[in-house]
Amino acid sequence: MMNKSGYEPHVHPRRESMGPMGGMGVRAHVREVLGMRRSSALLLLFLFFYLGYLVAGGLVFATIEAPAEAQLKGALVRARQAFLEKHPCVSDSDLELLLKEVVWAADRGVSAVNNVTGQPNWSFGQSIFFSSTVVTTIGYGHVTPLSKVGKLFCIVYAIFGIPLTLVLCTALVERLLVPTTLLLQWLNARLGHLYQPFYIRLLHLAFIVILLVSLFLLIPAAVYASLEPEWDYMDALYYCFISLTTIGLGDYIPGDYPGQAYRPLYKVLTTVYLLVGLTFTMLTLAVFCDIPQLNVGLLFMARSDETTTDPEKVRLNQPAVHGPGYTQQRVHVRARLDSPSPEEVTPVHARP
Repeated sequence: MMNKSGYEPHVHPRRESMGPMGGMGVRAHVREVLGMRRSSALLLLFLFFYLGYLVAGGLVFATIEAPAEAQLKGALVRARQAFLEKHPCVSDSDLELLLKEVVWAADRGVSAVNNVTGQPNWSFGQSIFFSSTVVTTIGYGHVTPLSKVGKLFCIVYAIFGIPLTLVLCTALVERLLVPTTLLLQWLNARLGHLYQPFYIRLLHLAFIVILLVSLFLLIPAAVYASLEPEWDYMDALYYCFISLTTIGLGDYIPGDYPGQAYRPLYKVLTTVYLLVGLTFTMLTLAVFCDIPQLNVGLLFMARSDETTTDPEKVRLNQPAVHGPGYTQQRVHVRARLDSPSPEEVTPVHARP
């Protein structure tokens, strides 16, 4: 529309737009780096870093483990040669066929060592342990279904069991967040006047991590090291970490030593340990993600690129200030910048 001077004003499309009620509002400005969204550029950079991390890990593992593998292969070749020299009636081809059968059975959880007196892999306790490794996605792989019907049932069982496990763990974490949040409120009330909120949250996270490491890694590792004849403390600690992170390599399995006493009960108690430990691990991750400064995943979200100068949106994004007068409001705002109330540091989904 032309004004009295005949000049038609230009409206920048990125600056102004019609609001939902017909008024003029300010659009969010999208941050860009090298012609692309900042979050996309950061994600691309992170992708290259991740690929480099994988390559570096492969190089380190190859450097560390290759000599140990060569040493083990040499010992195996010498043992095989010594057996053939001691038993000349056994041909090399017959020994090769026997070793293939032994390896094939071992890969499916059937050991040729003391197999006659050993307990079956599919006892009730062992079956419950296997079910827990399926639904928690740990999947050790040392015992697997042998029949086609068993493999089909495992697929169906996992399809329903994995979501059920996630729902259960999520519900338990939500309950555990209540006392965890009360601890954060207590720390804020005691230390809020001395330290900034970020450092209080770091202290809170450190306390949760110490509980996780102590109750579910260090102490259980000592228990497993005392119960497993062939495990030292490092082996047991390695097993606990690999299990609670759901990596499940399957090189160390509790209760598989020949002649293990109370093996079914041992397997059931290990199942309880895994479920409780996984729940507490998820709780630790939830506390970690509730700290915005540590949750770097927020940088890769598209909404993190948008900034706005709309005073109404800025006002809505700011915390409300209550007070009897202008002077008291300013003092209250200054205090809250240094030490927020417990309600402010409490995640919305975890407030009792």
